[in-house]
Amino acid sequence: MVAPTIKLNNGREMPLVGFGLWKVNNDTCADTVYNAIKSGYRLFDGACDYGNEVEAGQGVARAIKDGLVKREDLFLVSKLWNSFHDPERVGPIAKKQLADWGLDYFDLYIVHFPIALKYVDPSTRYPPGWNDEKGGISTSKASLESTWHAMEELHAQGLAKSIGISNYNGALVLDVLRYAKVVPQALQIEHHPYLTQEGLLKLCRDNGIQVTAYSSFGPASFIELDMVKAKNAPLLFDHKTVQGIAEKHNKTPAQVLLRWATQRGVAVIPKSNNQSRLAQNLDVCSFDLSDSELQSISALDQGLRFNDPLSYGVPMPIFA
Repeated sequence: MVAPTIKLNNGREMPLVGFGLWKVNNDTCADTVYNAIKSGYRLFDGACDYGNEVEAGQGVARAIKDGLVKREDLFLVSKLWNSFHDPERVGPIAKKQLADWGLDYFDLYIVHFPIALKYVDPSTRYPPGWNDEKGGISTSKASLESTWHAMEELHAQGLAKSIGISNYNGALVLDVLRYAKVVPQALQIEHHPYLTQEGLLKLCRDNGIQVTAYSSFGPASFIELDMVKAKNAPLLFDHKTVQGIAEKHNKTPAQVLLRWATQRGVAVIPKSNNQSRLAQNLDVCSFDLSDSELQSISALDQGLRFNDPLSYGVPMPIFA
């Protein structure tokens, strides 16, 4: 089974369901990617900050070598980390990431956060995380506009077939639309029934920007990070609304949560190390939820955001 695709604003096709590489361990990543390709996944969502791009590339290379797929069958995504926002750093780090993956181009390359941090040389620490060379947190003076124009240069060079943004709110989306020569093809955001982001989704639809959801299962993605906010939130898998709809359709709660997103036109990138759940997560477009079911799930919205720097203990006054 292979997921259906959606057309981006530049005409390129992107799978509606992909595999997210966040928190995939280095020692299992290559096999995980290989097995996911074997199961039918064609989109893989990676990032510098995940620290597993070399291993992900090894899984891709093995799958191509074994004849499971061709490079053009895959849609490979990576992200520009905060420490490389200075325009002169964008090209070199993208090329390093491509080399780590063993690729000539990314299908989609995304600005990971709208936060510019001081440059940390990869030879000093890679991935750099949130801290500078002295272990503190220092900002760069790079503007989001200057970073975006450097992203456009990657696009012009063919190193990124599509370019996008992540963790931007509505105001920042409107901002990038003011100066973009290449309108972002995609916006990646936290999106689940506790955080439905209706206004942001409409803004993106109106401007031809495809939204991709991460953390589609809400708090489940963050409990293992020992996040108090996530531990205090009821699991969506256990919510009676989600469970009732799952039973009605003879599907898992996870499949219902993913179908809720995809029926809203939002792409999803779940991950699993379990082979049967890999297949289940990919099979989320073979059934439809009714309008009332979609609305009942959306009614769970609490504006509850987990992926916030504060939630990880990153001090925010420096960004004021």
